[in-house]
Amino acid sequence: MNVLTKVLDWLKAGYPQGIPQSDYVALLAVLHRRLTDYEVHLVVEELIRERVAASGIDRADIEAAIARVAKEQPGEDDIARVASRLAAGGWPLATPTSD
Repeated sequence: MNVLTKVLDWLKAGYPQGIPQSDYVALLAVLHRRLTDYEVHLVVEELIRERVAASGIDRADIEAAIARVAKEQPGEDDIARVASRLAAGGWPLATPTSD
């Protein structure tokens, strides 16, 4: 199983109802701890494809939202919350704040 498939499976296990917008910033921070920039880009691209297909939201709107979110800094509480959800789905974290 490739990295992209594993990560998407962890995301679906940790967020069975979908990823809430309030978790995007912290999610990107947590993903960057274990993945390369390229791998994070692939995950984001797949999430965009899924969201566009499911909701009909315009891809440009999603990309603009990601660009805004990418400039934000997540709080430690947000990172811990997201890391816990991903860990529950099998994400390989020693602790929520480990690098």
